[in-house]
Amino acid sequence: MLSGKTLLITGGTGSFGNAVVARFLDSDCREVRIFSRDEKKQEDMRAQYRSPKLKFIIGDVRDLTALQAALRNVDLVFHAAALKQVPACEFYPLEAVRTNVLGASNLIQACVANGVERAILLSTDKAVYPINAMGMSKALMEKLVTSEARSLTRREGDTILTLTRYGNVMASRGSVIPLFVSQIKAGQPITVTDPNMTRFLMSLEDSVDLVLHAFAHGCQGDLFVQKAPASTVGDLAAALLEIFGARVPVKIIGTRHGEKVFESLVSREEMAKAEDLGRYYRVPADTRDLNYHQYLEEGDLTTTAAREYTSDNAERLDKNGLIELLLGLPYIQEQLRS
Repeated sequence: MLSGKTLLITGGTGSFGNAVVARFLDSDCREVRIFSRDEKKQEDMRAQYRSPKLKFIIGDVRDLTALQAALRNVDLVFHAAALKQVPACEFYPLEAVRTNVLGASNLIQACVANGVERAILLSTDKAVYPINAMGMSKALMEKLVTSEARSLTRREGDTILTLTRYGNVMASRGSVIPLFVSQIKAGQPITVTDPNMTRFLMSLEDSVDLVLHAFAHGCQGDLFVQKAPASTVGDLAAALLEIFGARVPVKIIGTRHGEKVFESLVSREEMAKAEDLGRYYRVPADTRDLNYHQYLEEGDLTTTAAREYTSDNAERLDKNGLIELLLGLPYIQEQLRS
């Protein structure tokens, strides 16, 4: 799929970007460009891979001019740049808007202006029924994609915009698994917000597979979601304690700003029109226009009786299932060796 193509990843020094680079540097793609604002992480990445295919561009998605220059002669874009930490976005919601909403708008404009073939924008389960600033900003990003997709649908050769949405990526930077592991290895109590909270569990490899599926099969404005197992945070902590043979206590500290008890990947309204593809759900874009009179006269027979897809009703892993899943993560294997 990437033969002879140039790929650009915004926020490419993060966990997702590293997983993409590790997957594709040995392929016959022409070039992989990393667009981000952290020069230290770029230098670390350059030293790690030492590949002539890998190009680094310092820039911020808030800067349209920088994006337009970076996207010249690019075929494919993965948009992963975002403010992702829920508490940080709660305290600085305008910063979340500037990066997650306006930054995405800049990215879309620059892709269309440069004739990029496809752009896949990464979203989050927190965008479904959002209660925090991070989720609200990502929900608005999704609306931007849908809005632009409506205007691009009718023209040949336009950039195809698609969305992916997923829950927690296991062992990604800033996620709970590295926190728990560091506390276990330091002999400190594991700090659990609420042991009954449920969260989806997805590997970095799965997140790359989802984006590639959207690249290969997405139509204008499509949203793709991968089905994923879930667990309680309490079971996750117990599984890690057993894996590392640790006896540190678990300390319940209460929920943080903007946290949900469970996460939703597909809303009830989206499930009513979602296509079940086996491993994935495909939610087509709402392409209705402002001619609402036709819906007043004819109505819409689409039912909204479908059940939303959440970490509370998804496949639930027990401690043994979690141990098996966690032991398959390269991060856990590395931590056990060290």
